[in-house]
Formats: sequence, C-alpha cells, structure tokens
Amino acid sequence: MSDPVPPAFVYLASQSPRRAALLDQIGIAHRPLLADADEDAESLEAVLPGERPRAYVERVVEAKLKAALARLERRQLPRAPVLCADTTVALGRRIYGKPADAADAVRMLAELAGRTHRVLTGLGVAWGPGADERAFATQVSRVRFARLSTEAIEGYVASGEPLGKAGAYAIQGRAAAFIEHIEGSHSGIMGLPLLEAARLLQRSGVAPA
Repeated sequence: MSDPVPPAFVYLASQSPRRAALLDQIGIAHRPLLADADEDAESLEAVLPGERPRAYVERVVEAKLKAALARLERRQLPRAPVLCADTTVALGRRIYGKPADAADAVRMLAELAGRTHRVLTGLGVAWGPGADERAFATQVSRVRFARLSTEAIEGYVASGEPLGKAGAYAIQGRAAAFIEHIEGSHSGIMGLPLLEAARLLQRSGVAPA
C-alpha cells in the first residue's frame, strides 16, 4: 500500500493578515475559511465571568475550530486540515481583548505601561476524513512595556493601529518602540507561534511547499 498523499494546503480560519503572512513565511500553503456574514463570530470571544486567561483562550480556540468545521461542511469544500488561533493579553488574571474604541485603547495601554504582561496564543488543528483528529497548543510569552507618557499613548492610539488588536497594540507595528523586553515567541505575540503551528500541522500531514 502506498503512503497517503499529504494535504496540499491548510484552511486558515482567521481574517488576520498577520497570520496569513506568518504561514507564508514558513512555506505553508493555505486558503481562507472566513465566517459567513450571518455568523456571530465576535460572540465566541466573549469572556465568561471569573474565567482565567489560559482557560479563556483555549475555550475560544475550540469554539472557533468547531465553527470553522461546521462552515467547511456547510460549504461542501474539499477536505483539508483546518487551523484556528486566538490571541489574548493578560495582566495577572485580567484579560485584555480588543479595545471597544479609542478611549478603551488608551486605558489598556496606560495600564500595561511600565509593566510585564503575558500574551497567550492558542492554536487548534483538525484533520482526517471526518475531521475527528484534533490537536491543540497554547504558547505564552511575556512582554514588558516601557513607561509611556500620556502623549505617547494618545499619539499611538490616534494612528488607529491599536483598534482590532488584543491588548490594543501590534508588536510588528509602531508599538515595537514601546517594548523593553520580550520572553517567548515573537510570532506568537503577533498571533501565530510558528514553532507550535508547524508541529501541529506536521501531525496533520501538512508540509511546507
């Protein structure tokens, strides 16, 4: 019996251009598997009362993967592994998701300034004929911000970059100038830890092009 043919690509169930670019960086062919207009994707990221950061990100990844698999089935698309991810920022037990508006972004950055916070990114991959093979991983990094003046925070928020970003900043953007030290995975802080992603995808049979 011949060896099974490895999948030609992976579905990326994320609208993040950063995650797509990171998969490109390591040579993983991928196709988008985005939510339908009538899907309430944002509700999957709601924090439950008393939920701790790691439990939160792992629960959200499982929910996102389940929704993506239902989407794949509904659209009757060709079978291929499905990759989901979720990133959150935490200071102690407090979770910092995407800011609601500019004022919320200013608040978040003021609280993170001069302190060390965690960035948690959860990953989930499903594969196999019935997508019954699944694997998960969570990567945790630590980031220390320099002390920031009100003017620096407000100027950064005015750029628009913090909106739509967990913790109200993007390490690959202007916020790089705020960071004194990181411990962990730079790509994980961006939203897709490449070491963990490559290992999960290898289990599903996906190899770099």
